[in-house]
Amino acid sequence: MTLSLKQLAEAREALGAPLFAGLAGDVEVSFEFFPPKTEKMEATLWDTLTTLAPLGPKFVSVTYGAGGSTRERTHATVARIASETAIPAAAHLTCVDASRDEIDSIAQSYWDAGVRHIVALRGDPPRMGEKFVAHPRGYANAAELVKGLKQVAPFEISVAAYPETHPDADCADSDIDNLKRKLDAGADQAITQFFFSPEAFFRFRDSYTRAGITAPILPGILPVSNVATTRKIAGACGTEIPQWMNDLFEGLDDHPTTRQLVAATVAAEMCRRLYSGGVRHFHFYTLNRAELSFAICHLLGLRAPKVAAAPVLQENAA
Repeated sequence: MTLSLKQLAEAREALGAPLFAGLAGDVEVSFEFFPPKTEKMEATLWDTLTTLAPLGPKFVSVTYGAGGSTRERTHATVARIASETAIPAAAHLTCVDASRDEIDSIAQSYWDAGVRHIVALRGDPPRMGEKFVAHPRGYANAAELVKGLKQVAPFEISVAAYPETHPDADCADSDIDNLKRKLDAGADQAITQFFFSPEAFFRFRDSYTRAGITAPILPGILPVSNVATTRKIAGACGTEIPQWMNDLFEGLDDHPTTRQLVAATVAAEMCRRLYSGGVRHFHFYTLNRAELSFAICHLLGLRAPKVAAAPVLQENAA
């Protein structure tokens, strides 16, 4: 009997080693949260942090709303993590609707609160659909912001990268050039926008390597807990959702538990393929929930009870 190429591929999959067997647990992870709006949401965030802390994250970051709309809540959340846990905390900071003096003052307040890591972003306009317009006395872009932050204090700085090209860029090459300017201005590493195919990241890695970029680029991983929300965010940031992935979530709107299982499976498989391609640091967009990210880390061989000297929450952090 002659097998088709598709049948041969299926046979290879059937006879292959288990996908997650024998992993060395040699990955590093980091997690992103958004600042809570209510006491209940704050309790959920802290429960999430408590669950993920034993994994020994390299850092956790807290987002900054469009136009600085969460400025105070972001600062309070990051400051609490910095003061009440042993986990390095990173604060997002943008250029939107603020002068250089205002941004420098915010950065100085972070430094004074013990925060040593900033995620420096140009930022989204405060109103959906508008184009970014720099404040007349502000930083014009993320590269300028990075340079300014380094003059405030010797922060570790992360910047954003876009495997499928930023929506405002005129082409992929100019987007890579912009990333290089941010790193040349003093940024230490980049974190990518989420994506849903390992090929997108590997093609991007080839592009930035050709451009002479040697700084670490951490892949951003978004386990899909809410399909409708993910479609909305993906459309705004230029991320493609493959049709096969749409098909997997079809009909699961009223089945949250099944949706969670599918989400974990899809994201874990992608992370495993990234691992095979040499990736050893994964940055998870948690949406303030621990379960999916924790499960994927476990599949990748990161076992919380076995992590030596993992950062843990202090007793007064409850």
